[in-house]
Amino acid sequence: MSDVIRLLPDSVANQIAAGEVIQRPASVIKELVENSIDAGATSVTIILKDAGRTLIQVIDNGSGMSDTDARLAFERHATSKIRKADDLFALSTMGFRGEALASIAAIAQVDLRTMLKGESIGTRLIINGSKVESQQPEACAPGSNLMVKNLFFNVPARRKFLKKDSVEMSNIMREFERLALVNTGIEFTLISNEVTLHSLLRASLKQRIADLFGKSLDKQIIPVETDTSIVRINGFIGLPENARKRNPLQYFMVNGRNMRHPYFHKAILQCYERLIPAEAQPNYFINLTVDPETIDVNIHPTKNEIKFENEQAIWQILTAAVRESLGRFNAAPAIDFDIEDAPEIPVFAPDNDATHEVELDGGYNPFAITGTGNAKRASSVSSSHVSEHTASRQSQFQDWEKLYDDFVKKRDDGYASMVESKVNCPETQNELEMDVDTRATATLQLKNSYILTPSRDGLMIIDQHRAHKRILYDSYIDKAREQKFACQTTMFPEAVELSPSQNAILTDIAPSLEELGFNIAPLGDNTWSIIGIPSVLTGSNPRDTLLGMIESITESGEGLATGLQERIALSMARSSAIKRGQTLTPAEMDKLISDLFRLPTPSLTPEGQKVFTIINIDDISGILG
Repeated sequence: MSDVIRLLPDSVANQIAAGEVIQRPASVIKELVENSIDAGATSVTIILKDAGRTLIQVIDNGSGMSDTDARLAFERHATSKIRKADDLFALSTMGFRGEALASIAAIAQVDLRTMLKGESIGTRLIINGSKVESQQPEACAPGSNLMVKNLFFNVPARRKFLKKDSVEMSNIMREFERLALVNTGIEFTLISNEVTLHSLLRASLKQRIADLFGKSLDKQIIPVETDTSIVRINGFIGLPENARKRNPLQYFMVNGRNMRHPYFHKAILQCYERLIPAEAQPNYFINLTVDPETIDVNIHPTKNEIKFENEQAIWQILTAAVRESLGRFNAAPAIDFDIEDAPEIPVFAPDNDATHEVELDGGYNPFAITGTGNAKRASSVSSSHVSEHTASRQSQFQDWEKLYDDFVKKRDDGYASMVESKVNCPETQNELEMDVDTRATATLQLKNSYILTPSRDGLMIIDQHRAHKRILYDSYIDKAREQKFACQTTMFPEAVELSPSQNAILTDIAPSLEELGFNIAPLGDNTWSIIGIPSVLTGSNPRDTLLGMIESITESGEGLATGLQERIALSMARSSAIKRGQTLTPAEMDKLISDLFRLPTPSLTPEGQKVFTIINIDDISGILG
């Protein structure tokens, strides 16, 4: 039997490596700009065509390369950053693996012009799919000018999976923002299809944040700073009142390198507990400076994941610093007498006797007030409170019989239509056993978030937000397909300031939004005016809805051709649906349940989350013993 194991050619090995390092045009920009930073550049210009699909050009004024170094730089594992394994634990550069340039050259056509500072002649190197076509002397400016053309030209499967230009451009903008934030001492210019999107001068971190995300952000952030023997923390956090439901700006940096760190992210969110709504997220721009020997950046080829030796200690220091900053700038709330989850305080109604027991709503008050002086002072207040309380309870339940009749009728209608639709729908026939008990006579709300109702097999628990989102989504989809959206002009047009990446997405989807009843107009400088919204969205926040649509398209990674109506309908449903924590009347709960079970698929949200669950009678019996 002949040997079957062979050594892969370098070109094939580089294409395989490119699958990890170079995922899209944004990955190329990240690697090339980081090389420019490592070369000591103080000015970096990025030029794009067709969102990087046709051309990515990075020009810097760094140290440049000799003709030998220029040729060797495109060999796999060729690097100037480290010499031995121990150097991995004292890194001060962005790159060190020596894989990026080789990976880029394997899946694109590369044209490099570079010259060392102080030299009079440079070199030009042309590589086509890992194959060096030419290298010759050429007069050029000090530094490097590298062009990457026709990305993935020799890997058609990879090129086919590139997204629409607007989506790829959005990813490029996000990568550019991360690079610009962490390198405030470098001038950056970003040009796309001959249009200058960014021209950033050297600036402080706060000024760079305002240059990237809008001047309005300057007044929405407060500084965070602390210095210990373990870590130095500096940066900015957002004020609680400016927390975002959509597209929060959240950036971690360590030793001048961007990173993702869910553990530290959770530490910051913990500091904002009870300061912001549950569905909102704070903005933050946090830079950590630690001893390079206490971190490991050699975990993933993209170098965005970092391990910390003193992770627990840094978590505590970060939490203390953020809380101290929130307190120092009066971002913490005043005393809030929120009655939700608060203990019930008994009402005292003593007479002139020494000790008394008060019964309210059939409940026995174990507390007593002794002394005639206290009794006289409390008597007038408590008696008026009791009378108001009693009148309120009587008013609440005087129409109970009518409410009960409406409740049963609506439930019966909804459940009947649900059963009929399930019989005609093979995918949901197996859910018939989960029908709600039509003889049920009680519907309760738990924590203002969940609806409890008896089921034939036990107790049904319905998530009110998910249920309403399912109902609205189906309604919006039906209207969109029938083109029944009508535009309703807002009383006061609302201006929405976007980041450049968000602006690129909105520019692309604006015509489709107008077909769905939106009336929006660009005001320049990445700002749009919302003049009108679909009539079905009356009562919802137009700004949140618009940002939600942009976020949905960005997260999906798809262009306009695929499921735009569905994504817009989902965004509108998310924005308009009943929120967790919102109190519902019995009539509102009845309508929500009946509307839900009229749908062909009531059990799942459009994203596939469960809308309700059933606790079986046997399980309840087992819990109670």
